[in-house]
Amino acid sequence: MFDRPLKILLVSSEVSPFAKTGGLADVAGSLPKALATAGGNIYGGNDVRVVMPRYKQTEGAKYLMDFPVPFGRRTETAIVRQDNLEAQYRGEQRQIPVYMIDNHHYFYRDGMYMYEDDAERFAFFCMALLEMLPRLAWQPDIIHCNDWQAGPIPFFIRTKYPEDDFYNRIATVFTIHNLQYQGNFSPDALRFLGVGEEYFTPEQLEFYGLLSYMKMGIMYADVVNTVSRTYAAEIQRPEFGERMDGLLRKRSADLYGIINGINYHEFNPDKDPRIFRNYNSNSLENKKENKFALQKELGLPVREVPVLGLVSRLVDQKGLDLLARIMDDLMALDIQFILLGSGDPYYEAQFRSFSQTYPEKMVSRIGFNTVLAQRIYAGADFFLMPSRFEPCGLGQLISMRYGTIPVARATGGLADTVNDYNPVTSSGNGFVFSEYNSGALYDAISRALKLYGQNPAAWRRLVRAAMEIDYSWARSAVEYLQLYRESIKKLNQWTRTA
Repeated sequence: MFDRPLKILLVSSEVSPFAKTGGLADVAGSLPKALATAGGNIYGGNDVRVVMPRYKQTEGAKYLMDFPVPFGRRTETAIVRQDNLEAQYRGEQRQIPVYMIDNHHYFYRDGMYMYEDDAERFAFFCMALLEMLPRLAWQPDIIHCNDWQAGPIPFFIRTKYPEDDFYNRIATVFTIHNLQYQGNFSPDALRFLGVGEEYFTPEQLEFYGLLSYMKMGIMYADVVNTVSRTYAAEIQRPEFGERMDGLLRKRSADLYGIINGINYHEFNPDKDPRIFRNYNSNSLENKKENKFALQKELGLPVREVPVLGLVSRLVDQKGLDLLARIMDDLMALDIQFILLGSGDPYYEAQFRSFSQTYPEKMVSRIGFNTVLAQRIYAGADFFLMPSRFEPCGLGQLISMRYGTIPVARATGGLADTVNDYNPVTSSGNGFVFSEYNSGALYDAISRALKLYGQNPAAWRRLVRAAMEIDYSWARSAVEYLQLYRESIKKLNQWTRTA
């Protein structure tokens, strides 16, 4: 246990509110705030800072410094700009520095990812941020690397600076948010890493003929974690391991799972300005007003009927094939269904078609609208998450915060956060199915509808219980601080044996 606050650098390719394509940005924008105040009653809070690329669409940020970065066979210029995240600490506003690595050639583009030179872009980003640290005269205890874009950082620390006391005292944590996205590139990317072909072997960076930034982070970080305990176990098996299960089994002693949190200030039904009527666990009658207003907004008949909601990317991972197979059977029931999301054109077209077939019972809004998403969380009675796999999942955490009961498959973070309702003991916070088939999903929905329709008192107790569970970042931050301390122990062990 440290007897002082930790100095923590969190590295992410996207950080909300500065740049966002998905949930990673929400994590990188929220976790630092919780880390900055966690343990504050004892040590006065932690020194937390964030680093990300500065993209074309990222506004603001003042100039801080620039410097040359030896990169491959040439030198590139890194420009560092700074903005801040704000966190509440003991009643005062605390500024969390966000350093942005700027380079016009690499980052001044219309998008953030999916470019042919992504290997080069993010190798430069990782090298530049490491070169930035001594110029800041700030040595972190921990560098927390998120996803493949930050994978080269542990590798650089171990291979480029092994004798440098500034770097070899920094522990690294590598977080896998979704193992499907690995950052696999041509072997030519070796030249951006500044190493030779001796590193392109199965025992090192080679991954089925490609060079993998994800593998780099998993191999070289002091500890590895993912975003739920169940997913940490699942990815060590071939069916979920995305061909990295063998490597993850080798690192099983250093592999952990920590559930993501949600921002309880942003996701608060008692104060949320985006919903129609505020409420809490003691004023559930106001939640029903949100349902009627949502029905009216979307053109559905306004009446007391169970409403099922789904807010999601429309991709195979989310179990949409299961839902599609039972949609006609669901529409034969006295329910309504509201879907919001975008993704695979096949699923977009399929659910548009269902809405046209059942216009009095179903609405599909293709695209994304943050206000409508909140209104679905507040206005629906049930929230569907029949995922094939789900590293963590935020939808079930948000829905429970709003008293909307999840119907979910027991996989990944869903298995860790949604417990099946037991009508005998009244325990549980949702309705869960295990087998990946449409019949199991239909049975779970049927059990949920039965409780809703036949036992109003038990239903209210279930809603209240779900709303009162703590899935805030404050809880997750305590676990991350424990993980950081574990990484420092492992670094010290590695240093003594190196």
